[in-house]
Amino acid sequence: MFTLSRNFLTLAAVGAFVVLSASDSAADEMVQNWGPVGPREVVLATIGSIHLIAFFEPGGGRCAVNAVVWDNLAIDAGDSAKRIRVNIEAGDIMQIDAADQQSLHLQCGSNAATLAVVDINALSASGITAQPPGQPVKQGF
Repeated sequence: MFTLSRNFLTLAAVGAFVVLSASDSAADEMVQNWGPVGPREVVLATIGSIHLIAFFEPGGGRCAVNAVVWDNLAIDAGDSAKRIRVNIEAGDIMQIDAADQQSLHLQCGSNAATLAVVDINALSASGITAQPPGQPVKQGF
């Protein structure tokens, strides 16, 4: 894991980026890096009004995700920024919803080696389904 000072510096840099992006009309044209990325590499994504900056640390077969998310539909987009920390099992998908009813999905890769934004509709069309942990797999109707 990060030391406190390194973690603080990372969050300070991400926070500065969020504030600058939210105050600039160019935020809608944010650079995109949907991944897959390796540990400590950055995912940058925009879907609808959601903006995301995320990275992860692997450990115990999980992706320990640190993310900052903000919504451009908020009255003051800079004030809408939220930090999210969550552990995702390898292969599982985390969903982040926006006010405009769009969603962004992050998937922890095999062996917790990667993190990527995934298109749930494309996964469903290919026959792959996002199954919540602990839920039985449905067979037929």
